Amino acid sequence: MEFTTEPFDLDEAPPHALVAREVISSADLDAVDVGPFGNTAEGGADQVLGAVDALLRQALASGATRVSLQVNVIEGDR
Repeated sequence: MEFTTEPFDLDEAPPHALVAREVISSADLDAVDVGPFGNTAEGGADQVLGAVDALLRQALASGATRVSLQVNVIEGDR
C-alpha cells in the first residue's frame, strides 16, 4: 500500500502525519518505508487491511483533511 495525508506542511510534519506513520510503523507488516511525501507498507491482506482501518481512523481524528491511499494486490499474496 501507499499513502499520504494532507494538509502538507513543509516545515514540520503535522500531527496527523506523525500519527499515521506511527500506526503503520507499529502494525504487523512485512516492510514499511516512511518518507516526506509518501509512505509504503507491505504485508498480508489481513495485516494491511487492519493497518488501513487504523490509519484512516487515527489520521482523520488527528486533523487530516485527506488521505490518499493505493492498495495493490500481488498475485499469490492474498
